Amino acid sequence: MFNIAAYRPLAAPKPPNVLSDTQLERFLQAFDANTASGIRDSALARCGLDLGLRRDEAEHRTLDFIDWRGGIVTLQHTRSRRVQRMPRPELAGGTLEQVLARGRPHTCSRSVFVRHRESFGIPLSVDAIRNAMNRTFMRCCLDGQFCNMHVLRRSTVTRLQRANVSIKKIAELLRH
Repeated sequence: MFNIAAYRPLAAPKPPNVLSDTQLERFLQAFDANTASGIRDSALARCGLDLGLRRDEAEHRTLDFIDWRGGIVTLQHTRSRRVQRMPRPELAGGTLEQVLARGRPHTCSRSVFVRHRESFGIPLSVDAIRNAMNRTFMRCCLDGQFCNMHVLRRSTVTRLQRANVSIKKIAELLRH
């Protein structure tokens, strides 16, 4: 009897869904802190890790989303369509301070993450955010395994689960 299942080619292995600690460290070190766009992109990544921001949520961040004195981050324009207030994560807050100090061209735009090339000062699009993260994965030689900002959300969830954070708290952070 002929068994066709024995002759099917094996499926290519799926890339991992999360960054290991070593890979995450390589990724975070791949940003050029000497350039405005490197500072901006580092803050985008940090917001993806610490706040679980999606690309489209990062696109809509304005200068008003952080209460610097109160240490509160307010997220609006999310998929869940509700406003969420949370404590400002220290690392994300530090990188955002750098963006405001050295990572934005002079502009009247209220958007935190703006273009540094042609069409200066307009908010970064979802595509531009994806491309920035992809370039970083390429710089740290992880582009064969990871290809977008969403892996940062998944990596955060995995770390929180390993730290025994409740599913309810994780869902709250991710705005589910």
